[in-house]
Amino acid sequence: MTDIDSFTEDQNRKKIIEDKLRFAGPDYNNCLVNLSNSIIKRFGAETTANTLPIADEYLVKGYRNVVILLLDALGISTLEDHLEKDAFFRSHIRHTYTSVYPATTVAATTSVLSGLYPNEHGWLGWDMYFPKLDKNVTVFWNKEQMSELEGAIPTIGEDGKHAIWGTDTLAESEVVADFDAASTYIPYTNIIDKINAANEETKAYVSSPYVDPCPETLEKILERIKDLCDAPGEKFIYAYWNEPDSTMHDTGTKSADTHEVVTSLEKTLEKFSSELSDTLMFITADHGHIDSNNLCIGDYPEVLNCLVRRPSIEPRTLNLFVKEECKADFPEIFKRNFGDDFLLLTKEEVLEHKLFGPGENRDGLTDMIGDFVALAISNTSVFNTHFQMQIMPGAHAGLTAEEARIPLIVVES
Repeated sequence: MTDIDSFTEDQNRKKIIEDKLRFAGPDYNNCLVNLSNSIIKRFGAETTANTLPIADEYLVKGYRNVVILLLDALGISTLEDHLEKDAFFRSHIRHTYTSVYPATTVAATTSVLSGLYPNEHGWLGWDMYFPKLDKNVTVFWNKEQMSELEGAIPTIGEDGKHAIWGTDTLAESEVVADFDAASTYIPYTNIIDKINAANEETKAYVSSPYVDPCPETLEKILERIKDLCDAPGEKFIYAYWNEPDSTMHDTGTKSADTHEVVTSLEKTLEKFSSELSDTLMFITADHGHIDSNNLCIGDYPEVLNCLVRRPSIEPRTLNLFVKEECKADFPEIFKRNFGDDFLLLTKEEVLEHKLFGPGENRDGLTDMIGDFVALAISNTSVFNTHFQMQIMPGAHAGLTAEEARIPLIVVES
């Protein structure tokens, strides 16, 4: 028996994986995909997964307007850290459910917008390996994954001790193609188009900085929602705002800045909801957030020298393409370097345990996820550059309850 066989056939291993996923992973019958399918069902389009029963209870009430407002990273733990139980957001939580895996914006918002599990739509994380390009691609930017200049060295801070990794240590990220790689290689039909095609009497819209007419502030996003809700006819509106995620990445989950953002969001949304009529609004999140202990893969040459290419997906969910001659020893090498901070799965275990969803795997998925996938089960994240390692005290996309658990806040106007 080879080392890799003894690694995967450990009698206790399957139970360990199942227990980790059950405790801190997604509940694929109680997650964002199910909420999305409740919306799809309400507006007469064809569902692709089970609906979310608690959402269905509100949707059958027949409100003229239905809104999903997704506040990035407003997980249960963030609400509990910054708001009292009787505050507007927490007092209107009607259900606690989960993100998908990885618990990250690319995978989760795509699941909401498609009604599909990540293994069905294929948009797994911020950076993805596309075999047809043989490149790691930052999917929202259509650029090569951020990388460090060979031989880059930091400057030393004024204290004479701390290394400072600036943008001058980064290689230029080139556009990967004259077409959008993600939408070309892993396309999906969004629920806006599904709803608009299913019923001429209803309309679906988006209010997001990234979709025309591209409202750039929360105030403008809400203004667009209000204008659409005031217009005649039944409609669904999907809205997205990038806070408090952006602030938590910069300052951590418990900072004064994060507290100010969360409380400001709450005050703004409480006032806004009072201005709506005949509207059901679901306020939710794509994932939670965690304070992170950051490392850089470049500081672990024993691991790096085993790899065909740099890891992608996310710093807390690493896909690892391993050289053939290193595969048998890789689990031991990885553990020697990162200890018990990650749960290392083979590709076969990822698929067996349906980590990315219970649906049918989309074509090409298995070629994108590597030979192993490392799931962060502590607060450790592994970045590809020292610059990224240095600037992000907050992170997500790992296998912890803080990242998985999200609220369904319901406001009836």
